[in-house]
Amino acid sequence: MFQGLRTVVYPVGNLARAKEWYSQALGQPPYFDEPFYVGYNVGGYELGLDPDGPVAGQSGPVAYWGVADAAAAYQRLLDLGAHAHEPVRDVGSGVWVGTVQDPFGNLFGIIENPHFSLPA
Repeated sequence: MFQGLRTVVYPVGNLARAKEWYSQALGQPPYFDEPFYVGYNVGGYELGLDPDGPVAGQSGPVAYWGVADAAAAYQRLLDLGAHAHEPVRDVGSGVWVGTVQDPFGNLFGIIENPHFSLPA
């Protein structure tokens, strides 16, 4: 059911400062730059910056694992004993994300992204 790692999102308090730092560290500007999220393409994978983080239950970045059907994967994780954290939602352009808290307290993200393809 899981297709592999797609995105790691880092919670940042100051998006402008974080964008400047990560642009320098990665040696490139973001490919996606909005007030609610900044994304970098790093070797075909995404490093994201979330200005609204961290949120309750989060002590670090959240890895988002690719799935074909975010709603079904989310429900399956709940059925396996995870707790709802952020319900699956459309974040634009047909991309769906959601997070659960696993039984051990970790945030576990899922992403359905029809635009993602592995590097050749």
